[in-house]
Amino acid sequence: MQGNRAQQNHGGSNNNNSNRKHGGGGGGTNGQQPEPNRANEALTLDLQGFRKPGEKTFTQRSRLFVGNLPTGVTEEDLEKLFAKYGKANEIFINKERGFGFIRLETRIIAEIARAELDDAPFRGRPIRVRFATHGAALAVKNLPDFVSNELLEEAFAVFGQIERAVVIVDDRGRPTGKGIVEYTSKPAARKALDKCSDGAYLLTAFPRPITVEPMEQLDEEEGLSEKIINKNQQYHKEREQAPRFAQPGSFEYEYAMRWKALMEMEKQQYEMVDRNMKEAQEKLEAEMEAARHEHQVMLMRQDLLRRQEELRRMEEQHNAEVQKRKQAELRQEEERRRREEEMVKRQQDGFRGGFPDSREQEIRMHMGGMNRNSLGAGPAGAAAENAGMMPGGPGGNNGNMPGGGGGPGGFARGLPNPGDYGPNKQRRF
Repeated sequence: MQGNRAQQNHGGSNNNNSNRKHGGGGGGTNGQQPEPNRANEALTLDLQGFRKPGEKTFTQRSRLFVGNLPTGVTEEDLEKLFAKYGKANEIFINKERGFGFIRLETRIIAEIARAELDDAPFRGRPIRVRFATHGAALAVKNLPDFVSNELLEEAFAVFGQIERAVVIVDDRGRPTGKGIVEYTSKPAARKALDKCSDGAYLLTAFPRPITVEPMEQLDEEEGLSEKIINKNQQYHKEREQAPRFAQPGSFEYEYAMRWKALMEMEKQQYEMVDRNMKEAQEKLEAEMEAARHEHQVMLMRQDLLRRQEELRRMEEQHNAEVQKRKQAELRQEEERRRREEEMVKRQQDGFRGGFPDSREQEIRMHMGGMNRNSLGAGPAGAAAENAGMMPGGPGGNNGNMPGGGGGPGGFARGLPNPGDYGPNKQRRF
């Protein structure tokens, strides 16, 4: 790698400098300081070029497993071994079993360290450097098609701090319905696993819950090399023959074909199960759409009934307000009429008090004259008056009657006397 090549180049320059120094004498520096050891500078990487914008540092993805460590190795020794790859955040060593863990800044730096130090000699022993398993990683399945990395991280951030959330896509960038969520701690991953297993967690409007399972740790990069395989008795028995095609008619060919038929049947069974599952999913989606439509119709009907009830209540309130206004107007009209009647009555009472009417005045005058006649003339005067009022009497006739006129001998004008009325008497005019 780059560090090794740089070390070799600088190693060659050091040899040349050493030869020149021996050829030129031991003290030929002319008073100048000797050049520093540039080999140590080559052991340090430019870490700024291995950081992606917005990448989280010191995550579980940059944690390395270091195995086959010599006896007596300490954390300081392991830190010095990885010093050229930057400052380490976590260093742990199990001295009894001879392995340890170290966490570097980024995934890329950890990959470089693994590539350069794996199977490298350290104190006389080749060490093994591999990525440590992520104990807080979860596999998410049944993701809807419109779930992105950001939405997946937002959905699972409610259970704890997340290091990485990725939706897995195919070679064309189409979502596969699967994703990976990595937490910083195992309790957060356990909480998310329990919550999603007990309930139905939905990420979009599509009512299909996601499935959360512990992430299966696989090594698809380094794989199983020949140097680490367990070479036991079964290993030597299996390796007796080299790779080959089975010859037709042989024992190997017969059972190889039977194994092939069994694997083909397994493949067909899986395909049939996939078809059945797909049909069941399509049927469930159709039923879901029909139920969704019925649910929406029911909600619309309930909303319509609610609006009708609200409209009816508003109409009742409006009618009640109109009735109240009418009653108020009627009360105001009655009050106005009563006030007008009282005003007219007060005006009439005031007019009567200042100017009595002629009828009342005539009655009062007549009553006064009657009182005077009854007191001054006596019975004789009354008889004479009555005689004068009779036709042909001494007082003369009425102008309208025979023998009468409007002179002194006619009927006397004015109101009748009280004596004209009595028991068993008729009105005389």
